[in-house]
Amino acid sequence: MLFGIAAPDHYRQPGSNIEYWVAKVERNVRRDDEVDAILRDAGWTVVRIWEHENPVTAADRVERLLRAAKSPGYRIA
Repeated sequence: MLFGIAAPDHYRQPGSNIEYWVAKVERNVRRDDEVDAILRDAGWTVVRIWEHENPVTAADRVERLLRAAKSPGYRIA
């Protein structure tokens, strides 16, 4: 399952309504962590592709993970 999302280190806090945005981002981080745990428990490998990431680099990373998953003895970290 792949989703393109904004990278945390590229987050820019808005100049207005700061309390709202801080709380929203914190909720999103908690939600993402919870969803990651659920997916991993279900046997999925979670891959984050950031919106600024080079598409070719991202595709290469996914391809390497898929090849590794087909290898004997592969285990989800």
